[in-house]
Amino acid sequence: MSGRLFSILEVLGVFLRLGMTSFGGPIAHLGYFHAEFVTRRKWLDEAAYSDIVALCQFLPGPASSQVGIIIGMLRAGLAGGLAAWIGFTMPSAL
Repeated sequence: MSGRLFSILEVLGVFLRLGMTSFGGPIAHLGYFHAEFVTRRKWLDEAAYSDIVALCQFLPGPASSQVGIIIGMLRAGLAGGLAAWIGFTMPSAL
């Protein structure tokens, strides 16, 4: 499996698990994301995560979805952003 495909599937898997187990609104989701991507996986450092959250709080729409998409894009490009969005929102849509 190519590295890029692995990264996309990794993003999809992580966000699918978060989407199935996360409860609460966007503020709670941001806490789950911090624990997963800053503390556990170390995909981002504190400063990068804080910058992403600040940007997404400024933009219209749900900050948690936007933060998730950006994290997915940073990890695996545009397809990673799409994978993050699908993985995180699909469980609640079903």
